[in-house]
Amino acid sequence: MTYSTEQKIVLITGANKGIGYATARQLGREGHVVLLGARDEERGQKAEADLVGEGLDARFVRLDVTNLATVEAAAAYIDAEFGRLDILINNAAVTRDRPYRPSELPVAELRAVYETNVFGVVAVTNAMLPLLRRSAAGHIANVSSGLGTIAFLTDPDSPFKDYSRLLGYNSSKAALNAITLIYADELRDTPIKVNAVSPGFCATDLNNHSGTLTADEGGTHIARQATTMSTTGTFLSEEGGVVPW
Repeated sequence: MTYSTEQKIVLITGANKGIGYATARQLGREGHVVLLGARDEERGQKAEADLVGEGLDARFVRLDVTNLATVEAAAAYIDAEFGRLDILINNAAVTRDRPYRPSELPVAELRAVYETNVFGVVAVTNAMLPLLRRSAAGHIANVSSGLGTIAFLTDPDSPFKDYSRLLGYNSSKAALNAITLIYADELRDTPIKVNAVSPGFCATDLNNHSGTLTADEGGTHIARQATTMSTTGTFLSEEGGVVPW
């Protein structure tokens, strides 16, 4: 089957629920092909069935960002089925911080956070880059958080100060922000744009549903940011501006 350049082939990691699922639904409604990366086969297939039931072109792709074999298999599938990838949304993320203080967080838990939030992003990005290079204008959207910016971490008056001591999550997002800048620099002379994107403070499983926006609202923000990139190497806010690093 031939796909036009207007119809984007989009891979979203962690897409079986929350913001990832909401992003997939929004992009599917816009007429794009959405590949639902998920490590749990049953949940991934259900997400696919639900979106297909809405008339959307959605495909479950088994993808555990911490398992290189599944990453490579996903890339091989996309290559065989579509021959290219237009948009990669690195959305999968975990937190293991609560109920620990930073000084009490077990190193094993910190390592688990980095396996998904940092190393997983690098593994998936590297595997998908050959496919993104075949796109007329590839986009990489790394779903980040203002909690990982130096601006937030050094602001004693932030209204979100209660979240400043999440050692694993915040530092992993700071690392993700740096990774975004480094890839953007390497790819600056190519058509591929690389940006960090913010869904806003959304109520999800990640924060015990304490956010002020819904996952659907966050997904709408990510879908817009991922498809309308005009710059590279920036942190795009949910409001359409730029977040200070």
